[in-house]
Amino acid sequence: MSTPATSAVPALTTPIISVKPVVLSAPQRGDDLQVRVSAPAVGADLPVIVLAHGFGESMSGYDPLVDFWAGNGFVVLQPTFLDSRTLGLTPADPRYSEIWRIRVQDVGRVLDELDHVVAAVPGLGDRIDRERIAVAGHSWGGQTVGMLLGARVVGADGQPGPDLTDNRVKAGVLLATTGLAGDDLTPFAAQNFPFMHPDFDALTTPTLVIAGDNDQSHLSTRGPDWFTDVYTYSPGAQSLLTVFGGDHSLGGVHAYNAKDTTDESPERVALIRTASWAYLRSALGIDDTAWKQVQSDLAAAADPIGKIDNK
Repeated sequence: MSTPATSAVPALTTPIISVKPVVLSAPQRGDDLQVRVSAPAVGADLPVIVLAHGFGESMSGYDPLVDFWAGNGFVVLQPTFLDSRTLGLTPADPRYSEIWRIRVQDVGRVLDELDHVVAAVPGLGDRIDRERIAVAGHSWGGQTVGMLLGARVVGADGQPGPDLTDNRVKAGVLLATTGLAGDDLTPFAAQNFPFMHPDFDALTTPTLVIAGDNDQSHLSTRGPDWFTDVYTYSPGAQSLLTVFGGDHSLGGVHAYNAKDTTDESPERVALIRTASWAYLRSALGIDDTAWKQVQSDLAAAADPIGKIDNK
């Protein structure tokens, strides 16, 4: 398959600075919150992305995305959630069943303490644009940041839970984010993950959804289209990037040379990082040239590696 030309997208030319861990005190959490900061070494008015990792990952992952985003003008903040393998929590831990809630609180804490976080890079506090904040999340991370975009979790009473929309967040990218519950969940998922019951009706923040058309989840009775539900049912999800042949790791967005990548493809990763970067620049009101170019290139490609649908 061919990679579409991206003439409006710059190469990775700006050196980046990455600092970890930035530690945020969180005594009620049981473990302090650790955050990684990555930013271009130069530039001003830099928009911010908070990136939420998938199950078991950490602030040290997702370099294929982070390097590109930071090298092309974004400040990327990555919290390590309690499910990270680096922390070693087990189901016997009393916090385990609440991790999904704590994850959302963690992202909010990063935004609450944004000045402290970016101060880890000298001078960065004077170079960020606090009015242009986006969130991105892969897999469980998609559900996490989706709640700040407006998604809610349906409770045992069948009603949507608390509205945790964060008005500081102006746009989002949801990668391989789980879909609706009910009969769409396997019995195992329904029993063990009661929080996996989203309501997308109030997700009104501009969002790009990214899904692989070969992503068959063991948690759902449906096919790969399950991961497109947030696009189908959310008024804010404006665009859907379907990655042809993509499994749950979407070509390997979570790490370079990862042995657990079932569909390793530098082409897929290149498309995803470019399209997400271009979309966020458009949604945040910076420049829509690259987003238009990515869509045009995919549409014109003789053998495209994905497609973009818009509402």
